[in-house]
Amino acid sequence: MEKLSTQCIIAGGGPAGLVCGYLLARAGVDVIVLEKHKDFLRDFRGDTIHPSTLQLFDELGLLHGLLSRQHDEVETVTAEIGPDRFTVGDFTHLPTRCKYMVLMPQWDFLDFLAREAQKLSNFHLFMEAEVTQLLARGRRIMGVRVRAPEGEGDITANLVIGADGRHSTVRANAALPVKNIGAPFDVLWMRLPFQAGDPREPVARAVAGNFFIMLNRRDYWQCAMIIPKGGFAALKAEGLSGFRARLRSCAGFARDRVDAIESFDQVSLLTVTIDRLKRWSRPGLLCIGDAAHAMSPVGGVGINLAIQDAVAAANILGPILRRRRATAAELGRVQQRREFPTKATQWFQVQVQKRVLARTLRSQTTPKAPLILHLLDRWAWLRRWPARFIGMGVRPEHAERKNFVKRRR
Repeated sequence: MEKLSTQCIIAGGGPAGLVCGYLLARAGVDVIVLEKHKDFLRDFRGDTIHPSTLQLFDELGLLHGLLSRQHDEVETVTAEIGPDRFTVGDFTHLPTRCKYMVLMPQWDFLDFLAREAQKLSNFHLFMEAEVTQLLARGRRIMGVRVRAPEGEGDITANLVIGADGRHSTVRANAALPVKNIGAPFDVLWMRLPFQAGDPREPVARAVAGNFFIMLNRRDYWQCAMIIPKGGFAALKAEGLSGFRARLRSCAGFARDRVDAIESFDQVSLLTVTIDRLKRWSRPGLLCIGDAAHAMSPVGGVGINLAIQDAVAAANILGPILRRRRATAAELGRVQQRREFPTKATQWFQVQVQKRVLARTLRSQTTPKAPLILHLLDRWAWLRRWPARFIGMGVRPEHAERKNFVKRRR
């Protein structure tokens, strides 16, 4: 690779990286986004697009195009405990244009966003380009070394943004201090067939030592089985027949389809961690999204939080990067803006882990539904509060249109 230079490098072409890159490019900043894979087609990624993200796309004039792609709209969230079903969240009263959550394969969402971003002359997306190390001059990060099919090369920039997920190379190379909060469970992802007459909305079921979540992918169900931390080896030791028996006990209406799992090769392990950086930045570098704070799958809010980080970073840094390097204090403003929403969300996830998931996994009987579920099911107005927390998050961000500079290809 020849040596390149730009104003901003973003490592990671996930939701946070592409949203941040798009917004910075619209603000007039020259941006290179580096994605280590050759495409976005990776299974068992979050498929939820929250109302706050849909509101952002409406503000950007992209909502109609996004929703022209195949998707499902979810207005309510339900939970099943044993034979009982509870409605626990209602998005229809949110102060947003789209009063629902969208289910769309993440590769479609990312492909749409990448296509829109590439209409901007100062946005550049390099696929199969993996960041291997940071380039530094003293304490200041000056760029990255990149490995691509055609070879290795260096790219220099005024700012490097790490948006490369919970296993972030940027974060590891930057040696930023991490606070590890931990999680008592892992997640097994798998597919079960979809059949006519199945419900369209997500399903969450708690049954005798098992917690099972099903997300509708139209042709199949993307399923998540919650297991005790490090428990996958014990499940494998029970053999495939034992694993299928466990699935039947918690898969509800799909229990007769578990024979579709023909080997453990069809089961993927997600090792769950909750952590956050004590400091999100150093001179010349900023981390956002999962690179700054790995989230639990509880509530499916990790994507939403990462996108909100991206919006805040672009709002704060876009006008600065157009003219010059951002100072350490200016980079620190992103953490100041987004740290409270991160801490509040992680606190909520930890409470759910301790009070619901850990107890369910330890129990040999189906737990009794807590009082709050009965209240939410009975009083419709109460369902607005969990829907607001899940759908909009803490301190939702909005694109600052005053920053936009039209630069089309």
